[in-house]
Amino acid sequence: MLNKRKYKHSDRELLKAIYKLKEDFTSTDPWRILRIQGEFVEGFDALSKIGPAVAIFGSARFTPDNYYYQAAVSVADKLSRAGLSIITGGGPGIMEAANLGAYKAGGISIGCNIELPEEQKANPYQTLSLRFRYFFVRKVMFVKYSVAFVIFPGGFGTMDELFESLTLSQTGKIEHFPIVLFGSSYWKGLINWINDYMLKNKCIDEKDLDLFHLVDDPSRAAGIIIENSRKHGYIE
Repeated sequence: MLNKRKYKHSDRELLKAIYKLKEDFTSTDPWRILRIQGEFVEGFDALSKIGPAVAIFGSARFTPDNYYYQAAVSVADKLSRAGLSIITGGGPGIMEAANLGAYKAGGISIGCNIELPEEQKANPYQTLSLRFRYFFVRKVMFVKYSVAFVIFPGGFGTMDELFESLTLSQTGKIEHFPIVLFGSSYWKGLINWINDYMLKNKCIDEKDLDLFHLVDDPSRAAGIIIENSRKHGYIE
């Protein structure tokens, strides 16, 4: 027999008004799951139409007079003219430079911005701009819709993107694609450490060093990616 008292109580709990902030459903984990799901749906829907893209990372602190900023503009320009979309974190510095290069070349220029404690203003050179609450959702977008990464000098966030891409490639979680490090003077200390400690202590294999390319020339950086993209039929 149906317990009417219990049934009525369940409906009351579902439909009762919220009087206390701590009871706000939007601050609970089930609601967060829905919000995360919504971010994935929005990102997949928007980026599934952009075609093969290259993600470009680097410091948000470089200004337009910086050599690496100018090099990022050049790399993005060359990739865009070859038919590849450019995707960045949507902020200033290297992100702005890459979006600028794509924008000037008439290509698809995507920014995936993120909410931060100190507001990161979206740069104006985006033909498609998305905004994310969660780092991990945003990072999935970079990996899923990119056929290559270009990593310019940067800080902790740049290192995070670099080592995550290396880990996913090393473990076969993604198809191996070019990971291009730009600026040998910046990266050589890290690469020496990888050789002197990771490799010598057998924490990685010799073949793992082939997961990335070290370059100093924008044409070389773009050329590696364009050649690989043509080889796999991403572009003509």
